[in-house]
Amino acid sequence: MVATESSLPSRSSQTPSAIEVDCDAEFLELLAHARSGNRDALGQLLQWYSNYLTILASSQLDRRLRRRLNPSDIVQEAMLAAHQDFACFRGTSQGELLCWLRTILIHTLHRSFKMHVKVEKRDIRREVSLESVSQRMENSACNLAGLLPARDPSPSAPLREREDAVRLADQLSQLRPQYREVIVLRVLQGLSFDEIAQRMDRNCGAVRMLWLRALDSFKTTVAAN
Repeated sequence: MVATESSLPSRSSQTPSAIEVDCDAEFLELLAHARSGNRDALGQLLQWYSNYLTILASSQLDRRLRRRLNPSDIVQEAMLAAHQDFACFRGTSQGELLCWLRTILIHTLHRSFKMHVKVEKRDIRREVSLESVSQRMENSACNLAGLLPARDPSPSAPLREREDAVRLADQLSQLRPQYREVIVLRVLQGLSFDEIAQRMDRNCGAVRMLWLRALDSFKTTVAAN
């Protein structure tokens, strides 16, 4: 029997520590439906990771690039590619799906960057090479995971950290835009307060205060979820 949209599992609202088994079961059920050709299941499955991909895409765009490129548009293009190429995904875990989606996002960003360089007629090939985009994306993903509390070491820990990073991105997406921006610049891009001040057109003191307010808001959001 083909699953209908109403019969598909929905993501649990429990706290992360309480949902790992349930979340895995939901993921596997959606994955099975998606692989059987259910487009609603595939759409719901990929939507789980939309905020995560948007946060990562945002971390790759400076203000110059944001005049031409929108993180949401880039993620939408990556999601379309994921829909079209889903038959190529052979993994069985959320961690493997995240890696696959990140690879698609990297290639989408690379194409967008090359188009931007062509339009601007700028010679920054090294800056927009596939290798440099991939390395920056990996750094941002690691920095995002660095916001997570430490886990006990285990063979599955790296995959679990990536799954937790998805929940973290969902929580970041609930913040005010300026709070989210300063966290992305400070944590994912690793910029100094002086560099952030230049990016945000604020003085350094104002950026430091914004950073503290953003952290307080983020902690409140995490506690509420």
